[in-house]
Amino acid sequence: MTHAAAGRLYVVATPIGNLGDLSARAREILGACGLVAAEDTRHTGSLLKAFGIDKPLVSLHEHNEAQRGPELVERMRGGASIALVSDAGTPAISDPGFELVRAAAAAGIEVIAVPGPCAAVAALSIAAQPTDRFCFEGFLPARGAARRGRLETLKSEQRTLVFYESPHRVAETLADCAAAFGAGRPATVAREITKLHETTYRGSLGELAARAADADFARGEIVLVVGGAPARPAAGGADGHDGALDWVLRILLAELPLKQAAHLAARITEVRDNEAYKRALRLKEN
Repeated sequence: MTHAAAGRLYVVATPIGNLGDLSARAREILGACGLVAAEDTRHTGSLLKAFGIDKPLVSLHEHNEAQRGPELVERMRGGASIALVSDAGTPAISDPGFELVRAAAAAGIEVIAVPGPCAAVAALSIAAQPTDRFCFEGFLPARGAARRGRLETLKSEQRTLVFYESPHRVAETLADCAAAFGAGRPATVAREITKLHETTYRGSLGELAARAADADFARGEIVLVVGGAPARPAAGGADGHDGALDWVLRILLAELPLKQAAHLAARITEVRDNEAYKRALRLKEN
Protein backbone atom coordinates (compact mmCIF):
# COMPACT_ATOMS: atom_id res chain seq x y z
CA MET A 1 0.00 0.00 0.00
CA THR A 2 1.46 3.36 -0.98
CA HIS A 3 1.03 6.50 1.05
CA ALA A 4 0.20 9.86 -0.48
CA ALA A 5 3.17 12.19 -0.81
CA ALA A 6 3.31 14.75 1.97
CA GLY A 7 1.96 18.17 1.19
CA ARG A 8 3.69 21.46 1.87
CA LEU A 9 3.19 24.44 4.12
CA TYR A 10 3.46 27.77 2.31
CA VAL A 11 4.02 30.81 4.52
CA VAL A 12 2.45 33.55 2.42
CA ALA A 13 2.97 37.27 3.04
CA THR A 14 -0.09 39.40 2.30
CA PRO A 15 -0.52 43.20 1.93
CA ILE A 16 -0.27 45.44 4.98
CA GLY A 17 -2.55 47.97 3.29
CA ASN A 18 -2.23 48.32 -0.46
CA LEU A 19 -3.69 45.28 -2.26
CA GLY A 20 -1.29 45.90 -5.13
CA ASP A 21 1.49 44.54 -2.93
CA LEU A 22 0.21 40.95 -3.14
CA SER A 23 2.76 39.28 -5.38
CA ALA A 24 1.90 37.25 -8.46
CA ARG A 25 3.50 34.23 -6.83
CA ALA A 26 1.42 34.67 -3.68
CA ARG A 27 -1.76 34.78 -5.79
CA GLU A 28 -0.67 31.63 -7.60
CA ILE A 29 0.05 29.74 -4.36
CA LEU A 30 -3.20 30.84 -2.72
CA GLY A 31 -5.09 29.65 -5.77
CA ALA A 32 -3.29 26.31 -5.93
CA CYS A 33 -3.35 25.22 -2.28
CA GLY A 34 -6.19 23.06 -1.06
CA LEU A 35 -6.65 24.99 2.19
CA VAL A 36 -5.83 28.42 3.59
CA ALA A 37 -5.09 28.72 7.32
CA ALA A 38 -5.94 32.31 8.26
CA GLU A 39 -5.69 34.45 11.38
CA ASP A 40 -9.15 35.87 10.61
CA THR A 41 -11.16 33.96 8.03
CA ARG A 42 -13.46 36.91 7.33
CA HIS A 43 -10.55 39.24 6.62
CA THR A 44 -8.75 36.70 4.45
CA GLY A 45 -12.00 35.75 2.73
CA SER A 46 -12.37 39.37 1.58
CA LEU A 47 -8.76 39.40 0.34
CA LEU A 48 -9.22 36.18 -1.66
CA LYS A 49 -12.51 37.42 -3.10
CA ALA A 50 -10.77 40.60 -4.31
CA PHE A 51 -8.49 38.41 -6.41
CA GLY A 52 -11.15 35.96 -7.55
CA ILE A 53 -9.82 33.10 -5.40
CA ASP A 54 -12.26 30.67 -3.83
CA LYS A 55 -10.65 28.31 -1.29
CA PRO A 56 -11.68 26.62 1.95
CA LEU A 57 -10.56 28.59 4.99
CA VAL A 58 -9.72 27.45 8.51
CA SER A 59 -8.96 29.79 11.40
CA LEU A 60 -5.51 29.72 12.98
CA HIS A 61 -4.95 32.40 15.61
CA GLU A 62 -3.16 32.85 18.92
CA HIS A 63 -5.97 31.25 20.90
CA ASN A 64 -6.30 28.02 18.90
CA GLU A 65 -2.95 27.49 17.18
CA ALA A 66 -1.65 24.96 19.71
CA GLN A 67 -4.79 22.82 19.35
CA ARG A 68 -5.34 23.20 15.60
CA GLY A 69 -1.71 22.74 14.56
CA PRO A 70 -1.62 18.91 14.90
CA GLU A 71 -4.78 18.58 12.79
CA LEU A 72 -3.24 20.67 10.00
CA VAL A 73 0.02 18.73 10.19
CA GLU A 74 -1.92 15.50 9.71
CA ARG A 75 -3.63 16.96 6.66
CA MET A 76 -0.26 17.84 5.16
CA ARG A 77 1.08 14.39 5.96
CA GLY A 78 -1.85 13.06 3.96
CA GLY A 79 -0.86 15.12 0.94
CA ALA A 80 -2.66 18.44 1.42
CA SER A 81 -0.79 21.66 0.76
CA ILE A 82 -1.75 24.54 3.05
CA ALA A 83 -1.18 28.28 2.69
CA LEU A 84 -0.62 30.07 6.00
CA VAL A 85 -1.57 33.76 6.11
CA SER A 86 -2.06 36.38 8.81
CA ASP A 87 -4.27 39.45 8.68
CA ALA A 88 -1.47 41.54 7.20
CA GLY A 89 2.20 41.14 6.42
CA THR A 90 4.33 38.06 7.01
CA PRO A 91 2.91 35.27 9.21
CA ALA A 92 4.77 34.43 12.44
CA ILE A 93 6.35 37.90 12.64
CA SER A 94 4.49 39.20 15.71
CA ASP A 95 1.56 37.26 14.25
CA PRO A 96 0.28 33.68 14.59
CA GLY A 97 2.02 30.92 12.66
CA PHE A 98 5.21 30.09 14.54
CA GLU A 99 3.76 27.03 16.28
CA LEU A 100 2.43 25.57 13.01
CA VAL A 101 5.72 26.21 11.21
CA ARG A 102 7.65 24.50 14.00
CA ALA A 103 5.27 21.53 14.11
CA ALA A 104 5.38 21.11 10.34
CA ALA A 105 9.17 21.28 10.26
CA ALA A 106 9.41 18.74 13.09
CA ALA A 107 7.13 16.39 11.13
CA GLY A 108 9.42 16.56 8.12
CA ILE A 109 7.00 18.63 6.04
CA GLU A 110 8.54 21.07 3.61
CA VAL A 111 7.93 24.67 4.69
CA ILE A 112 8.26 27.25 1.92
CA ALA A 113 8.36 31.03 2.25
CA VAL A 114 6.39 33.16 -0.17
CA PRO A 115 7.91 36.49 0.86
CA GLY A 116 6.35 39.89 0.59
CA PRO A 117 5.20 42.77 2.81
CA CYS A 118 6.48 43.12 6.38
CA ALA A 119 5.72 46.31 8.31
CA ALA A 120 8.95 46.16 10.34
CA VAL A 121 11.19 45.95 7.27
CA ALA A 122 9.14 48.49 5.34
CA ALA A 123 9.43 51.02 8.18
CA LEU A 124 13.14 50.35 8.62
CA SER A 125 13.76 50.98 4.94
CA ILE A 126 12.36 54.53 5.14
CA ALA A 127 13.30 55.45 8.73
CA ALA A 128 16.64 57.06 7.86
CA GLN A 129 18.21 55.10 10.73
CA PRO A 130 21.16 52.70 10.34
CA THR A 131 20.03 49.45 8.73
CA ASP A 132 23.21 47.38 8.69
CA ARG A 133 22.32 45.91 12.10
CA PHE A 134 18.91 46.05 13.75
CA CYS A 135 16.95 44.41 16.56
CA PHE A 136 13.25 43.64 16.09
CA GLU A 137 11.44 43.71 19.44
CA GLY A 138 7.84 43.34 18.26
CA PHE A 139 5.24 44.68 20.68
CA LEU A 140 6.42 46.05 24.02
CA PRO A 141 4.47 45.03 27.15
CA ALA A 142 1.16 46.87 27.46
CA ARG A 143 1.56 47.59 31.17
CA GLY A 144 3.66 50.64 31.96
CA ALA A 145 5.96 49.08 34.56
CA ALA A 146 6.71 46.04 32.41
CA ARG A 147 7.27 48.24 29.35
CA ARG A 148 9.71 50.48 31.19
CA GLY A 149 11.52 47.42 32.50
CA ARG A 150 11.94 46.03 28.99
CA LEU A 151 13.21 49.38 27.70
CA GLU A 152 15.73 49.53 30.53
CA THR A 153 17.28 46.28 29.28
CA LEU A 154 17.62 47.83 25.81
CA LYS A 155 19.12 51.21 26.72
CA SER A 156 22.67 50.12 25.80
CA GLU A 157 21.67 48.21 22.64
CA GLN A 158 23.74 49.65 19.79
CA ARG A 159 21.65 48.18 16.99
CA THR A 160 18.69 50.09 15.58
CA LEU A 161 15.55 49.07 17.47
CA VAL A 162 12.23 48.30 15.75
CA PHE A 163 8.95 48.09 17.68
CA TYR A 164 5.29 47.60 16.79
CA GLU A 165 2.87 49.73 18.79
CA SER A 166 -0.84 50.33 19.01
CA PRO A 167 -2.09 53.88 18.40
CA HIS A 168 -3.61 54.29 21.87
CA ARG A 169 -0.26 53.49 23.55
CA VAL A 170 2.21 55.21 21.24
CA ALA A 171 2.35 58.47 23.26
CA GLU A 172 3.14 56.60 26.49
CA THR A 173 5.70 54.42 24.72
CA LEU A 174 7.50 57.41 23.21
CA ALA A 175 7.63 59.09 26.62
CA ASP A 176 9.00 55.91 28.20
CA CYS A 177 11.58 55.56 25.40
CA ALA A 178 12.70 59.16 25.90
CA ALA A 179 13.10 58.53 29.64
CA ALA A 180 15.01 55.25 29.13
CA PHE A 181 17.16 56.12 26.12
CA GLY A 182 17.43 59.89 26.43
CA ALA A 183 15.21 62.52 24.81
CA GLY A 184 17.85 63.27 22.18
CA ARG A 185 17.98 59.74 20.70
CA PRO A 186 16.89 59.85 17.03
CA ALA A 187 13.70 57.98 16.15
CA THR A 188 11.08 57.51 13.45
CA VAL A 189 7.38 56.77 13.66
CA ALA A 190 5.92 55.18 10.51
CA ARG A 191 2.12 55.22 10.48
CA GLU A 192 -0.30 53.45 8.13
CA ILE A 193 2.45 52.19 5.79
CA THR A 194 1.19 51.69 2.18
CA LYS A 195 -2.26 53.01 3.12
CA LEU A 196 -4.04 56.20 2.08
CA HIS A 197 -2.93 58.20 5.13
CA GLU A 198 0.64 56.91 5.32
CA THR A 199 2.81 59.33 7.31
CA THR A 200 6.40 59.23 8.51
CA TYR A 201 7.54 61.34 11.46
CA ARG A 202 11.26 61.77 12.15
CA GLY A 203 13.00 63.56 15.00
CA SER A 204 14.35 62.99 18.48
CA LEU A 205 12.41 60.87 20.96
CA GLY A 206 11.64 64.02 22.92
CA GLU A 207 10.26 65.79 19.84
CA LEU A 208 8.18 62.81 18.80
CA ALA A 209 6.84 62.33 22.33
CA ALA A 210 5.65 65.96 22.31
CA ARG A 211 4.16 65.59 18.85
CA ALA A 212 2.25 62.46 19.85
CA ALA A 213 -0.41 64.70 21.36
CA ASP A 214 -1.62 65.51 17.82
CA ALA A 215 -4.84 63.68 17.03
CA ASP A 216 -3.64 62.30 13.67
CA PHE A 217 -0.41 60.96 15.16
CA ALA A 218 -2.10 58.24 17.20
CA ARG A 219 -4.15 56.61 14.46
CA GLY A 220 -3.69 53.41 12.51
CA GLU A 221 -0.92 50.82 12.52
CA ILE A 222 2.37 52.12 13.90
CA VAL A 223 6.00 51.06 13.68
CA LEU A 224 8.55 52.81 15.89
CA VAL A 225 12.22 52.80 14.84
CA VAL A 226 14.77 54.04 17.38
CA GLY A 227 18.44 54.68 16.72
CA GLY A 228 20.86 52.49 18.68
CA ALA A 229 22.91 53.60 21.67
CA PRO A 230 26.24 55.32 20.90
CA ALA A 231 29.16 52.92 20.76
CA ARG A 232 31.02 52.52 24.02
CA PRO A 233 34.35 54.41 23.84
CA ALA A 234 37.56 52.43 23.63
CA ALA A 235 40.04 52.67 26.48
CA GLY A 236 42.94 55.10 26.32
CA GLY A 237 41.70 58.54 25.31
CA ALA A 238 43.99 61.13 23.76
CA ASP A 239 44.16 63.09 27.00
CA GLY A 240 45.66 60.13 28.86
CA HIS A 241 42.42 59.20 30.61
CA ASP A 242 40.53 55.99 30.10
CA GLY A 243 37.65 56.65 27.69
CA ALA A 244 35.67 53.75 29.13
CA LEU A 245 36.03 55.18 32.65
CA ASP A 246 34.67 58.53 31.49
CA TRP A 247 31.77 56.82 29.73
CA VAL A 248 30.78 54.86 32.84
CA LEU A 249 31.23 57.84 35.14
CA ARG A 250 28.99 60.08 33.04
CA ILE A 251 26.18 57.54 33.27
CA LEU A 252 26.59 56.95 37.00
CA LEU A 253 27.05 60.60 37.94
CA ALA A 254 23.66 61.37 36.42
CA GLU A 255 22.02 59.03 38.93
CA LEU A 256 24.30 58.70 41.99
CA PRO A 257 26.35 60.81 44.44
CA LEU A 258 29.91 61.43 43.31
CA LYS A 259 31.64 59.09 45.78
CA GLN A 260 29.32 56.16 45.08
CA ALA A 261 29.54 56.72 41.32
CA ALA A 262 33.32 56.77 41.46
CA HIS A 263 33.49 53.59 43.54
CA LEU A 264 31.19 51.68 41.18
CA ALA A 265 32.98 53.01 38.08
CA ALA A 266 36.31 51.84 39.53
CA ARG A 267 34.93 48.34 39.98
CA ILE A 268 33.39 48.24 36.50
CA THR A 269 36.47 49.51 34.66
CA GLU A 270 39.03 47.88 37.01
CA VAL A 271 40.90 51.04 38.00
CA ARG A 272 41.88 52.30 41.45
CA ASP A 273 39.25 54.08 43.52
CA ASN A 274 41.32 57.26 43.87
CA GLU A 275 41.85 57.45 40.10
CA ALA A 276 38.11 57.11 39.47
CA TYR A 277 37.34 59.66 42.21
CA LYS A 278 39.75 62.25 40.76
CA ARG A 279 38.33 61.78 37.30
CA ALA A 280 34.77 62.03 38.63
CA LEU A 281 35.64 65.34 40.31
CA ARG A 282 37.01 66.71 37.04
CA LEU A 283 33.94 65.60 35.07
CA LYS A 284 31.66 67.10 37.71
CA GLU A 285 33.49 70.42 37.54
CA ASN A 286 33.23 70.47 33.76
